[in-house]
Amino acid sequence: MGAEAEHRTSPSPAPPPLRRIDSADAPAPPPTVLGLQLSALIDHVARVDWSLLDRIPGDRGGSQQVSIEELNHILAEVNAQILPARVELSPIRTIAGGSVANTIRGLSAGFGISTGIIGACGDDSQGDLFVSNMSFSGVDLTRLRTKEGHTAQCACLVDASGNRTMRPCLSSAVKLQANEFKKEDFKGSKWLVVRYARQNMEQILEAIRIAKQEGLLVSLDLASFEMVRDYRTQLIDLLETGNIDLCFANEDEARELLGGELTFDPEEALAFLGKYCKWAVVTLASKGCIAKHGKQVVQVAATGERNAVDATGAGDLFASGFLYGLVKGLPLEECCKLGACSGGSVVRALGGEVRPENWQWMYKQMNASGLLLPDLKKN
Repeated sequence: MGAEAEHRTSPSPAPPPLRRIDSADAPAPPPTVLGLQLSALIDHVARVDWSLLDRIPGDRGGSQQVSIEELNHILAEVNAQILPARVELSPIRTIAGGSVANTIRGLSAGFGISTGIIGACGDDSQGDLFVSNMSFSGVDLTRLRTKEGHTAQCACLVDASGNRTMRPCLSSAVKLQANEFKKEDFKGSKWLVVRYARQNMEQILEAIRIAKQEGLLVSLDLASFEMVRDYRTQLIDLLETGNIDLCFANEDEARELLGGELTFDPEEALAFLGKYCKWAVVTLASKGCIAKHGKQVVQVAATGERNAVDATGAGDLFASGFLYGLVKGLPLEECCKLGACSGGSVVRALGGEVRPENWQWMYKQMNASGLLLPDLKKN
């Protein structure tokens, strides 16, 4: 769901700029899950040749911030050299993106869980696209502030093996500041989804402080191996606050968490996270995942990995399924299986948004595994 709201080659007529809707005008129950994405983000997703990845700065496969000039240069290179896509795929997609947005959009569109986003978007065409795409997927945007300025963008470059390299441009983008949070934004919700970002620690800490005052549980995604490697001490400080209830790490992030050794034991990283968090998850790509809750540790196989086209959003959508399981009070192993199904659904097409046919594929996998299917009529 939501694929119809994406932009491909030429922009559609822009919707009017978003107004922040006052709760008195549109009374509604608080979203069950809130996502903290300080800057709305637009993803430009394309399949590219390895030679292009060698010509841009930074490590292949990671995420490194770039300037607007560097982003425009990368997009120009992409336009000049786009890999032939499979027949059923558009070679490039421009959609609302960002790890948190991917997760809450997945929860809303695919699992029928009420979600909202706390953040800011620019008053430009990219901001309009973000609003259109997220609202189409059922995400509550009454906590999204529109500001004068640019909306963040990211080049998501996917190689022939389906692995992605991210180059976000955030420096000139509008952003929600720590003094703009309101208790009313959090009141009544159950979960706050956060992505680790050292440059946003003031806002992250303030949002978590208010969330905890309002009784929310907090889920943290570790963002990228570069972020963990470069700001490991600050990350551990955050974990040691005891305010992170659930933490997701992929294999590369888990390795950096333990010091960056080439050979490491994912279970050691899981145990490390388990010291600070009620739930800890380490995703292992084609090897599935391991998860811990209290003394319980489970390992679950991946789902749909053989048909992977693009790994963009795999971890984000895994989080959607896992959180759906927690919201429904399901056992740890079932939460992991749900995450494997939703993570497997997004890798079947280009970009971090699940297409309608792949949601249907996911429901079939869930049904075959005896997992709780969502009641989408309520959403």
